Amino acid sequence: QVQLVESGGGLVQAGGFLRLSCAASGTIFILHDMGWYRQAPGKQRELVATITSGGTTNYADSVKGRFTISRDNAKKASILQMNSLKPEDTAVYYCHARYSTTRTTYLEIWGQGTLVTVSS
Repeated sequence: QVQLVESGGGLVQAGGFLRLSCAASGTIFILHDMGWYRQAPGKQRELVATITSGGTTNYADSVKGRFTISRDNAKKASILQMNSLKPEDTAVYYCHARYSTTRTTYLEIWGQGTLVTVSS
């Protein structure tokens, strides 16, 4: 069974930084795109950043220049480095991945979420 396990959330003051990690486990033939999404109270889940297996990245305008997504394909892991955090970054952050277990499957999975709270 494929799982995504996240870590690194917590409470930080505005202007501070946090580093979120996401590791995939289980039988994965190919790990395609990985990404981070977030959901603030009363709001819809939104994209934060994504990274392809080749390393191409995409960011929400609200985090460009402050957040950096990276991945370690050997470890099947993704990292979200979050700098210059703002109170509006407060949300539950979810790791997401698309993967294949065979040459013909194309699946997706979500992590359980990790809470990031930025105090003003």
